[in-house]
Amino acid sequence: MSVVLDVVVREETGTGNAREARRNGMVPGVIYGGDKDAVSIGVKYNEVLRAINSGNFLSNMVELQHEGKPQKVITKDVQFHPVTDMPIHLDFYRVTDKTIIDVDVPAVFVGEDTSPGMKRGGALNVVRYNIEVKCPAGSIPDNIEVDISAMDIGDSIHLSEVTLPKDVKPGITDRDVTIATIVASRTSKTTDEGEDGEGDEGEAEATEQTAED
Repeated sequence: MSVVLDVVVREETGTGNAREARRNGMVPGVIYGGDKDAVSIGVKYNEVLRAINSGNFLSNMVELQHEGKPQKVITKDVQFHPVTDMPIHLDFYRVTDKTIIDVDVPAVFVGEDTSPGMKRGGALNVVRYNIEVKCPAGSIPDNIEVDISAMDIGDSIHLSEVTLPKDVKPGITDRDVTIATIVASRTSKTTDEGEDGEGDEGEAEATEQTAED
């Protein structure tokens, strides 16, 4: 766990209180879930910005501390200002290491250098950059490898063909979602058309030679 944030409890809620928190250099938020009531909190703006920039704030377990008492959470949502793009509200969900959660994990594609389709000039068309999975909150994988080494132009790879890490299961179970396809690029089309064109030209020359004879 790489992100630890100190929080203060906000006794009052509402838009006015949230605005006051922001004026005081805090980002307002709420902790909910588990068997406890929702609690309104505030986190120092600079700490939130540092956590976001670390890359471990979203889709990862975070520890919140209030008066020395820790609470493990998952960052469920961060609201950003539409103009300044600064964080203005946080939503945290209480968890334990074993709590099963739904989370989006980045897909990392491997095998591009050996893929027949890529060698022929095809292009990788990524349908899902993130894969929705269910896993323990304490065992969220950094990424999920998607092997495309055997794919040719026109092939697709689905979630059922991806090897998921231990204790990680598909988040979508009612269908086999497509992760990526390899499509014909302009280069591959031009190459194929050029080969076809040479064949036609050769046949034409042979026909003309026969007619002269």
